[in-house]
Amino acid sequence: MFINEKYISDLLKSAENTTREEIDEILARSRNMKGLSHEDIAKLLMVSDEDQISEIYKIAGDIKKSIYGNRIVMFAPLYVSNHCVNNCTYCGYRRDNTIVRRKLTQNEVSEEAKMLMNMGHKRIALEVGEDPVNCSIDYVLECINTIYNTYYNGQNIRRINVNVAATTVENYKKLKDIGIGTYILFQETYHKSTYEQVHPKSVKGNYEYHTLSFDRAMEAGVEDVGGGVLFGLYEPKFEVLSLMIHNEHLEEKFGVGFHTISVPRLKKAEGMELSQFPHILDDEEFKRLVAIIRIAVPFTGIILSTRESKEMRHELLRYGVSQISAGSCTGVGGYKEGENHTEQFEVSDHRTVDEILLYLIENDYIPSYCTACYRMGRTGDRFMQLAKSGNIQNVCHPNALLTLMEYVIDFGNDELTKKASMLIQREMDNISNPAIKKFAKEGFESIKNGKRDIYL
Repeated sequence: MFINEKYISDLLKSAENTTREEIDEILARSRNMKGLSHEDIAKLLMVSDEDQISEIYKIAGDIKKSIYGNRIVMFAPLYVSNHCVNNCTYCGYRRDNTIVRRKLTQNEVSEEAKMLMNMGHKRIALEVGEDPVNCSIDYVLECINTIYNTYYNGQNIRRINVNVAATTVENYKKLKDIGIGTYILFQETYHKSTYEQVHPKSVKGNYEYHTLSFDRAMEAGVEDVGGGVLFGLYEPKFEVLSLMIHNEHLEEKFGVGFHTISVPRLKKAEGMELSQFPHILDDEEFKRLVAIIRIAVPFTGIILSTRESKEMRHELLRYGVSQISAGSCTGVGGYKEGENHTEQFEVSDHRTVDEILLYLIENDYIPSYCTACYRMGRTGDRFMQLAKSGNIQNVCHPNALLTLMEYVIDFGNDELTKKASMLIQREMDNISNPAIKKFAKEGFESIKNGKRDIYL
């Protein structure tokens, strides 16, 4: 197993004696975006000097801007089943909770997809509990097929990322063949005894099987995988270093590491209290850890959900986050039926999609609904090569503007349309490549004339 707890603990122990000069040297090197050693990351995790913390934030922000520009990828989760055989102590869907269990019919899946389309979403994360009987891989595949084949008022979901339980190579091949985007799975915690403690008498409780899930997925041909931990289950510095080691393992074995990393914090859920967990992360440490992750893996997308407040999301967009959810519901059937049901966890940012988009635009971000890379073969190591060369900007930037234009024409109110149009014009002026500028201008005209899904 590539996670060696003693090695990680020894790194963190040794890093406690790091000097200010050593930190300055690591920060100077980090600007080159060549990645950091395990020792470097461990030392950054120990920084407490306010000036050096400010420098970490600045470098993280500069790295993010140089790679992602001001684009923010938009998505929403879609929960289709809360049946679960696991008893995870942190989850509202745990087996012992006496909640109403259901899975959506295919007609209901289609209706939920339509609701998301009517909110302007093009990219979703499909979410299910683990239940081989009530929520089999065949059911998941059927849901994916239903969503991809649902159209509503000229809208459609163009990319489905999938968060399903660790499974077999054969099942990952099925997910690959049906055309998923990123396969997402949270490790929850890399600390083995804690992992077993928070997953009592659960199928999910097999630490080794769960931790090696991405190996099986990539063996099956899934090129983009997304990892993450649930901050609050164990010591957060240990978790960050473990995430980086996991990423390195995938890079060494498959040539590419995580496409995305999610950074959820433990939140109140049905059947649990936060007081049960001794490693709850405060806001300042959380911000610092996200910034260090951005520095350590410059080209990996960082995802932040509506678990976090609008204030925290504002902060972390500056220090590394590149994808956010909007208008999210974490309950089964919640988009069509409203909030009168059990959610997997408490949502903190309750703004509507329009409100979030307006906020982003007013802060000079480009909300992007682009899903072009998956359809153009820019996945796995090919995506990373483009990202590391800087050439990805040549397609992502105009594609983001085109999808924003789509949104405001189809869904935008007067204020959003006016401000988005001003942003688009400013950003068009920043495109230096004549061919790309010409493509974008022609694309805008085509969108105004009714055409959709235009991309490079």
